[in-house]
Amino acid sequence: MEPEEKNEQQTDRGAYEWMQALVCSVLAAVLVFTFAARVVGVSGGSMRSTLQDGDMLLVMNSLLCSGFRQGDIVIAAKASFENGEPIVKRVIATEGQTVDIDFETGVVTVDGADLEEPYIREATHLAEGTVFPATVPEGCVFLMGDNRNDSRDSREPSLGMVDTRNIIGRAVCLLLPGKTADTDRRDWRRIGTLAGALS
Repeated sequence: MEPEEKNEQQTDRGAYEWMQALVCSVLAAVLVFTFAARVVGVSGGSMRSTLQDGDMLLVMNSLLCSGFRQGDIVIAAKASFENGEPIVKRVIATEGQTVDIDFETGVVTVDGADLEEPYIREATHLAEGTVFPATVPEGCVFLMGDNRNDSRDSREPSLGMVDTRNIIGRAVCLLLPGKTADTDRRDWRRIGTLAGALS
């Protein structure tokens, strides 16, 4: 075989292997972001100061979560609320737990115990229509935003208790910070964390 032909074959083989690797990488990324995880953007200020408008979150698919716990930050979508658009909120109570809110003092209790909530922006004084105390039904969670007095959440009857089948997934980490409302700058130190999230 002539050297030129051999070089052409090696070049063709190299191009084919490179193309094969590229196609496999794209396919793997599509599978991961379809079945395992996805990137979700935060819209609005209902989770300040934990999350900012414009934050980009890595979210684990709900099918891979082994249930949701109090303190988890989740993405949910319910047809009767916000035109079915995804919302980012915190799990305050899970099935069987009873939530009560004293809107005078701003204290949230679950099963009679005051919640320690270092992540909230201010105490909870905004009532949105749900009657308390309220017990979370089987297969549901009670969600609230960390910016309690600027959040539409489970306190509003149109959302109410959220069936876990309406939860898209659980936020795992912050991929890209949005601009903070206070400084209008990105705080790059926040990457990889969910400040205020419970462990």
